[in-house]
Amino acid sequence: MKLTQFLLKNSAIPKQALELPVRLANIMKEIDFLPDKLLSTPSLQLLQSWYATSLMELVGFLEKDSDDKKILKKFTETLVNIRNRHNNVVPTMAQGVVEYKEAFGSDPLSSLMEVPTPPIPSTLAPSTPTVICSSAKGPDQPLRIVYVPSHLYHMLFELFKNAMRATVETHEMALHLPPVKVRVSLGSEDLTIKISDRGGGVPLRKIERLFSYMYSTAPSPVDIDNSRNAPLAGFGYGLPISRLYAKYFQGDLQLYSMEGYGTSAVIYLKALSSESVERLPVYNQSAIRHYQTSNEADDWCMPSKDPKKLGTYERRS
Repeated sequence: MKLTQFLLKNSAIPKQALELPVRLANIMKEIDFLPDKLLSTPSLQLLQSWYATSLMELVGFLEKDSDDKKILKKFTETLVNIRNRHNNVVPTMAQGVVEYKEAFGSDPLSSLMEVPTPPIPSTLAPSTPTVICSSAKGPDQPLRIVYVPSHLYHMLFELFKNAMRATVETHEMALHLPPVKVRVSLGSEDLTIKISDRGGGVPLRKIERLFSYMYSTAPSPVDIDNSRNAPLAGFGYGLPISRLYAKYFQGDLQLYSMEGYGTSAVIYLKALSSESVERLPVYNQSAIRHYQTSNEADDWCMPSKDPKKLGTYERRS
């Protein structure tokens, strides 16, 4: 059942109407905690205007009669408009960070996009899930998974895209490309999706960097437009946002790589709906300290992330 169908048949609209403004207001407060210079970028100002407009539209329904069919229909139409307005929340936030880095020459915070509440579900990529998943299921046994479609779509699209790109770039001179293999396993607690490729893998020291926002091995994309299509690559938020989607309902996303061979990406989802509980943030003063405080020192002495050429160093007398 679609969201619009549910709302049209559900009489508990006052509860729905209250929950949505609260969540939008919380996200707006979280955005206000970001650095002032980041908030001054055109993309962040546009993003804030979207949330302010959506909040005002929803607040207008709080005093309306939910038994009025015309009001109910108008409320449903407003939700659809809000969903469409927020289609590009994630790439717009990423574009704002790009603008910040171009203006000030540094990444404001590696964790600034670690907001546990995902944006309103929308179409997050230009291709269709059928094309992507056609190689991930047998011809006689269609794969059926009960999950938020846009969340699962984004995670699978990102992992398939990365696997295919690595495979093509590693074996560009080969006559036949090695396949990208998918295995789905349902256990008593977890539903696990494993996507494996032979795209050459990545060094161990780069695994965590792949989950850092704004880190990408692809060229930077052009400015985003107002369409429903998101850029294929280049912003650097694909993997960290995918892991955020997985964790939203108590799951996870992990990468296991063998440099010189390939990489396996594993999505862990809860098998039982009773355990798939939303992971909501707590909005308080600790949130702003999270953005303003530098990261604590590690318990271990860590060398530079990049290997040094020791031959260039000479012993001083």
